[in-house]
Amino acid sequence: MFDWSVITQNAHLFAWGLVVTLEYTVITCVLGLIVGLLIALVQLSPLKALRIIGMLFVEFFRNVPLLVWLLWSYYALPIFAGINISKQAAGILALSLYGGAYYAEILRAGIQALDHGQADAAKALGMRSWQAMRRIILPQALRQMIPPLAGQTIIQMKNTTLLSVLTVPDLLYQASYVSSFTYRPMEVYTVVGLIFLAVLIPSNYLARRLEMRRH
Repeated sequence: MFDWSVITQNAHLFAWGLVVTLEYTVITCVLGLIVGLLIALVQLSPLKALRIIGMLFVEFFRNVPLLVWLLWSYYALPIFAGINISKQAAGILALSLYGGAYYAEILRAGIQALDHGQADAAKALGMRSWQAMRRIILPQALRQMIPPLAGQTIIQMKNTTLLSVLTVPDLLYQASYVSSFTYRPMEVYTVVGLIFLAVLIPSNYLARRLEMRRH
């Protein structure tokens, strides 16, 4: 039988875990977007050396599993760089850079898909390249990129579940903790799945609506 008392008695732990999950999602999405925009602009640079650096960044982070990045950031980076790093900082660093690589590809593709006449018109008005990018190209491109950016943000939230391997008290970590002393994994992980469904189904619906509005 499904024992709801396991959930109600530990509701505060699930609630706190969800707050931590959402907090890390917001922080790493914002930082990931900043990193992604910078890398996208580097990839679009007229300088070949910068384009290669941008491409290597994307390939570097996209082709190594996120779990490896999380473990490397927490266990190997302090040894490699001779610094102390908290599990929270390691998690944010790995998730932000990993997500940034995917955001970079979305942003790069969106900017390149924009009509080249926009950039030509900006130059004709006497704008420098960075002014044209900031005032004309990016605002138009971002409107077209909202659906894929929203989709990547949803993926980023699901990726935060891996933070539990660093003992960051996110939703999955709290679930593992509750399961360890209640011995009721069925109830615990069923509710965790339902919580993610409750958050992500409306998010996916919103992303689809944005996609439909774009067309």
